[in-house]
Amino acid sequence: MDRRVANSEWDRLRPRRAGEDHDTEKTKLLFLGDATGLSGSRSLLSCRIRRRCRRFVSFRSSAPPSRLPTFFPSGGTLAGLRSMVSGLTCGKLASWTIAAVLLQILGLSFFMIGFFPVKPTLPGFSGPESYRMPTCEPVLNAQDSELPPEKLRSFYKELSKVPPSYDRLVLMVIDGLPAEFVLGRDNKPPTKTMTEAMPYTQSLLSAGKARAYHAKAEPPTVTMPRLKAMVSGAVGGFLDVAFNFNTQALLDDNLLDQFKRIGWNLVMLGDETWIKLFPKLFIRQDGVSSFFVKDTIEVDFNISRHLDAELAAEDWNLLILHYLGLDHVGHIGGRHSILMAPKLKEMDDVIMMIHTHTILHQRNNAADTLLVVVSDHGMTSSGNHGGSSYEETDSLALFIGLSIENSDSAFNVPMSASQISFISCHATLSLLIQVDVAPTLALLFGVPIPNNNIGVILRGMLDSLTDEQRLRALQLNSWQMLRLLQEHSPGLLCGNLTGIGGDIGLLTNQDVDSTNEKLGYLFSKATSSHNMWLLRQTSDVTSNSNDDLELAVSSYYKFLGNASEWLSHRATDVIFISCRYVDKLNLMVLQKPINLLLSGIAIMLISCILQLNIVFKLFKEVFIIERKHFSLSKELNQVWHIDESFTLIGILIHVLSLGASSMVEEEQYTWHFLTSTLFLIFLLSVIRSSLKTPASYFMKSNKHENNHPLRKSLSNEESGPTTNDKSSRSKQLHENYQASLILLVLILGRVLRGWHQGGVNWAHLPDISKLLIQTGDFYIKAFQIITLLGLMVLGSFAFSLVRRRISLVYIVWISYFICGFLVLLHIIDSQSNIIGPTYSSVNSMAQIIYICVGSVILFTVFVSPWVLPVDHEVGSVITGLKSSSQSNDMQSSSFLLGVRDCTYLIGTTFTVFWCLLQLLLQQRINDIPVLIVYLQEMASIIYFSSYRTKHRQWVEVAAMYFLGMTGHFGLGNSNSLATIDVAGAFIVNFFTVQFIYERLGISNHSTVLSGILMFIITYAAPLLAFLSMLIYISVKDMNDLLPNHPGLDTLHLMIGFPCLLPLVLNSVVLVAFTIILLLMRNHLFVWSVFSPKYLYLCASTVCVYIGVLIIAFTVVYTRSVLAVRSGVKSSLYTNSLDTKSVSDD
Repeated sequence: MDRRVANSEWDRLRPRRAGEDHDTEKTKLLFLGDATGLSGSRSLLSCRIRRRCRRFVSFRSSAPPSRLPTFFPSGGTLAGLRSMVSGLTCGKLASWTIAAVLLQILGLSFFMIGFFPVKPTLPGFSGPESYRMPTCEPVLNAQDSELPPEKLRSFYKELSKVPPSYDRLVLMVIDGLPAEFVLGRDNKPPTKTMTEAMPYTQSLLSAGKARAYHAKAEPPTVTMPRLKAMVSGAVGGFLDVAFNFNTQALLDDNLLDQFKRIGWNLVMLGDETWIKLFPKLFIRQDGVSSFFVKDTIEVDFNISRHLDAELAAEDWNLLILHYLGLDHVGHIGGRHSILMAPKLKEMDDVIMMIHTHTILHQRNNAADTLLVVVSDHGMTSSGNHGGSSYEETDSLALFIGLSIENSDSAFNVPMSASQISFISCHATLSLLIQVDVAPTLALLFGVPIPNNNIGVILRGMLDSLTDEQRLRALQLNSWQMLRLLQEHSPGLLCGNLTGIGGDIGLLTNQDVDSTNEKLGYLFSKATSSHNMWLLRQTSDVTSNSNDDLELAVSSYYKFLGNASEWLSHRATDVIFISCRYVDKLNLMVLQKPINLLLSGIAIMLISCILQLNIVFKLFKEVFIIERKHFSLSKELNQVWHIDESFTLIGILIHVLSLGASSMVEEEQYTWHFLTSTLFLIFLLSVIRSSLKTPASYFMKSNKHENNHPLRKSLSNEESGPTTNDKSSRSKQLHENYQASLILLVLILGRVLRGWHQGGVNWAHLPDISKLLIQTGDFYIKAFQIITLLGLMVLGSFAFSLVRRRISLVYIVWISYFICGFLVLLHIIDSQSNIIGPTYSSVNSMAQIIYICVGSVILFTVFVSPWVLPVDHEVGSVITGLKSSSQSNDMQSSSFLLGVRDCTYLIGTTFTVFWCLLQLLLQQRINDIPVLIVYLQEMASIIYFSSYRTKHRQWVEVAAMYFLGMTGHFGLGNSNSLATIDVAGAFIVNFFTVQFIYERLGISNHSTVLSGILMFIITYAAPLLAFLSMLIYISVKDMNDLLPNHPGLDTLHLMIGFPCLLPLVLNSVVLVAFTIILLLMRNHLFVWSVFSPKYLYLCASTVCVYIGVLIIAFTVVYTRSVLAVRSGVKSSLYTNSLDTKSVSDD
């Protein structure tokens, strides 16, 4: 009975025509076989068969024969359809992907722990044992260290035999001051502007009353590790750059604790980093946050307002002044900012004030005061720091006290070429390592050198001492360094150490076969030379006394230079040191990190292989479906196309380029090349297609493509009559339109490439951003406003495509305009306050924008799937029209279209509000690049949605990923830590406390939120690419890959490649560069080039995780909500439609 009803319906709706091919008859048999599987009452059965027949006949009359298997594969049964897509379900894909990601995180953690270990340090604090000869046995001096401060100070003075040169110390830190501003560069004096900005300091240098040095700062050049280096003499670990934003108390031996142990009173004014490093150490303190970089006035005034009182006070021995304004000026306008000279003049006035007061104090009191002016790091031309370039590592060390003049003693004799190779010996050349400040100050003020110090006392700073006292100071420095060497290499010189009066035989150069032997030889030579000089002083022979003194001094400095250089690289040598340098017990300890590194790499490799396997299975499934359903296109039967081949080759090129340090520094050129070449291949594809594709096929295929607003709105102008002339004209317009989209991406890419001269080697060359800065603030503000207006227009156009005028769309649209207006007010407000403090009004405006953006995004994501109409009777929200196909296929086409409608609205909300947030956070000069990246992503999406038959989905996803990485470097980012924009993250902070200092209005900050904001600023373009993929998913025509039936698990076909491909690309690069980093562990640039790149790569991995999570959660949540809604309404809707069909009959 069921078959007779189905047969009659078929004959009535689709009568056979003469000459019709046998394909229609076969299709009829497939249809009848599928229809007879329906069950239910007779009336309901008749309605269901009638609906299915109408649907099939309607499709069969409009679609080409090759499209038929889309609806009736594998014999026309649902089981056959399931068999096509059951190989890789969404559950399997999610499970295996999560497992691979967890493995990758585990392996990455193992490698990070092994490669960036905590540098071994000596526990405790130096005491009286520092003034004794090192031995191989541990020395306990607890009873000596527990002496009262006054007795301990006298005890140290008696043991050291080097009297303190000064009684009080003023340590003035000018944050970010390059030594070039004071001393010039390359044997050239500073510029006239800089000289005139600091007249008093220059007069002290010219009069010989001050001694200045270029102090080389080790990377990372950020404040906290540089302060630790100056007070402890130890080089911190590379990961100290992360702890710079969340400083913890310093527990290692350091000068401040040594001063406190001998009874000194300490006062600190300025950067609160000191308070975090040394809590409860200061008798008075007034700290300010160093991260509100818009404030160039109040942070310094907060220090200077206390100066008169503190300089007049007699209750302190150490006064620390840490000025932040100059560093903030650099962050705002670079080292050539118009605010730089006035700020230097302000610092010069402070130096004059302190020096004048100390002179008067020294005349009235017996105590001598030393003023030490230092900077923690330099700055690049753009005012940033953190990397290892000369501009960033060139810091200042200026000593102002009693007349410090060049002496003719042996400490200032010319050095040989071999001696000059050691930077620590370069004090006569005005060069030193920043850690050299610690031992110098320790010996000048009569306290033990910190036990983890690797610095060397400065030549010329001990001129007030006798020759014997100078040699004694070098001896104490050498003993301290020897103890540290013995800790790292047990047994060094054990059994060969004797006192000064001992007879140590010299080793010949031929006997120097290892680092241990070389250091032993140098120390033995220095000690013997010292003994020889002492013997000549006690005898009547004085003819060769000066020669012996010169030999002893040069030998000590050579030993100290070699030891310092070896210890400075100990962070890596502790893992990879040759086994012949250590005993078996120590070798076992050193082998453990190697196993940890190899284990991490192995786990990451397994994760990468697992992800590749998942992508391969997904690609195989999609390929099978394409081969089955796209027999019309011969090109799709090819296994590989040129765009696919180039994408794979480009990834290989990128991986190989990471093995060269220069290519790592200039990685932006690799991404610009890959992106531009790939889109040129797309352009070639369009041109070839225009020459091959017939117009009739174009018109037929166009009917099935325009089912989404973005494609529909852009193709309305191209539709027309179906005549041959109109068809050819429409085809030509369509091809030109596609080519124009690709050309737009290429042109914008070229502008983006020239916007910033990124990288390291060519950052000084002219570019668009530098030229725009030179034009003045007026033009920059004008471009900001134009960019904002352009973004508002584009966003409004995107929202206008949601043609169903429901309240939700209006709410989001109006909120977008409100946020845009607030961003405009913030731009105007922040520019007017550029040289002043960060006023609470600016912060309040930013807080309102944060709340508005976050609320609208969350509201759209979680509410839109519940309120957007997806019923068959109202049609699509986006098109605003009823579709006949929807009437025929309620539970399939409408469900999929509903998912795409919601995804489009959510994706549009994400992208446009993300761009508004970037206009708030990015540097002013980066507003136009943000708009460029947005335009590139949207143009590529439109192109991919309208040209679906020529590029496979994984190539399109890879192209969008390439655009994101190109935009990342186009915004001025690089693989140097100096390009991290700290300013935007700390200017406005959501968790701003009302006021810590009510008079000054300086607010506190949240470290966690500031870190999140830095991440958002740095990875703005890659995250925008991921957010844009939501729009891509919504407009991409997946009808041929997604069988329209709600009973099938086809979610993985929709989000598989957008989620998996970025994970795989990142995983391949991560594993490859991890192996490269292991091989380059002893490379000269391991810490300056490869390690920063690895930190960026880890952050990129987090970026990929976040982007994939957003895509997966949005689509899965939307689909789940619509499935719930469809489940609730499907029975009511079916009954109403069946009743209507029965009444029609």
